[in-house]
Amino acid sequence: MSHAETTSGRPTDGASPAVKLTLTTLTMMVVGSMVGAGVFSLPRRFAQETGVAGALIAWAIAGTGMLMLAFVFQALAVRRPDLDAGVYAYAKAGFGEYLGFFSAFGYWASACVGNVTYWVLIMSTVGAIWPSLGDGDTLLAVVLSSFGLWAFFLLIRRGVKEAAAINRIVTVAKIVPILVFVILALFFFKPSVFADNFGGADYAGSLFNQVRGTMLATVFVFLGVEGASVYSRHAKRREDVGRATILGFLSVFAVFASVTIVSYGIMPMAEIAELRQPSMAGVLEEAVGTWGKVFVSVGLIISVLGAYLAWTLMAAEVLFVAAKDDDMPRFLRKATAEDVPVPALLMTTALSQVVLVVTMFSDDAFNFALDLTSALSLIPFLLAAGFAVKIALGYGREDVAGQSTRKELVIAVIATLYTAFLLYAAGLKFVLVSFILYAPATLLFIKARREQNRRLFSPREAVICAVSIAGAVVGVIALAAGWIEL
Repeated sequence: MSHAETTSGRPTDGASPAVKLTLTTLTMMVVGSMVGAGVFSLPRRFAQETGVAGALIAWAIAGTGMLMLAFVFQALAVRRPDLDAGVYAYAKAGFGEYLGFFSAFGYWASACVGNVTYWVLIMSTVGAIWPSLGDGDTLLAVVLSSFGLWAFFLLIRRGVKEAAAINRIVTVAKIVPILVFVILALFFFKPSVFADNFGGADYAGSLFNQVRGTMLATVFVFLGVEGASVYSRHAKRREDVGRATILGFLSVFAVFASVTIVSYGIMPMAEIAELRQPSMAGVLEEAVGTWGKVFVSVGLIISVLGAYLAWTLMAAEVLFVAAKDDDMPRFLRKATAEDVPVPALLMTTALSQVVLVVTMFSDDAFNFALDLTSALSLIPFLLAAGFAVKIALGYGREDVAGQSTRKELVIAVIATLYTAFLLYAAGLKFVLVSFILYAPATLLFIKARREQNRRLFSPREAVICAVSIAGAVVGVIALAAGWIEL
């Protein structure tokens, strides 16, 4: 059997995929995957935790940390051009097959959970005029969202080229309403309201707690900065992967921060915190009237559908490449003649469907899915940053292009410390829930090893597996006992 095969029986060459993407398209995929549900929820999410001062500090920390991660992905694309599917491949090369598998699964799972937030937010938006949809977590909302999930499965199954073309169009369309929001908010900006919101409301707590409370929200909106790296096997030129990463990040950072800060000049913080999601619509309605709410709501639906498309593509790509490298079961290697990994795509849609059903049992479906998405992505990011540190220190020099520099080491260390801080900011709840997802995934790793007639675990891998299972057990007990809540 060939290393990868099509569902029609014809082999596909993983080194020469059917579709080659330009710098512009790769950048659009980064922007398209970053600008999704998160930006439309930022005003309320920040107002629930912090005032203007805390928001400025949080964005400074998040912007610096994520820029360092963007530089890490740029450097790794150049220094290890042989590695595809970025996040997963870097973890495997740096820390072994089992942690590489964990990274692949965690990144994939975070994408699937993140996709659920898109449908929840769409249904919540429409729920403003159709109350039976509630906040996107009613039975009717789940049924309609499920229909959307599988409709997109059929669309993407037609081919990567068609999906990428749609993503370019949608990316341009969804940036417009966000920029209009910022401009109008500045026009109706009230300095006195902004000043009152500067230190935060009484419920916000200390400045440190305010900043910590917003960190997972900033992670969620920046997810996608690694998008070009994940899709690196499709790039026409390898150097375009790093360029697209930086261009995409810089293009959206100012927009995200602006959406948050200008909102504090429209309404009191406590009122923003009580807005229905998408809170950006409520802020603009306060400024210009009902048409502003409608305008943002339409922009949100376009934006979210585009982001869902980009994330579904990236999630399936991670499973596909991991299977080609024998770290996932062989059935996930299969792709059509149009280069669509259908089994990986099907598994992606199926997990999103399961999580969508779970949201019906959550007190706050959107925030739960958002925070879990962020938490699941942190371990893959931490391992990628750690791998960059190892390269900068000279480990595996024979496989690395170019020479290490002190600047490269500093950037990698900052990125590593930033992601470690984010794990602390996430809190025990989401770490335990992440383990509940990670531990059962080991069955896929075992299946892949058995297909290769290899020993299931090395001593180090056995220890890591035991820790993940223990974490999952504690998480299940904590949920059952009511110590943590969804």
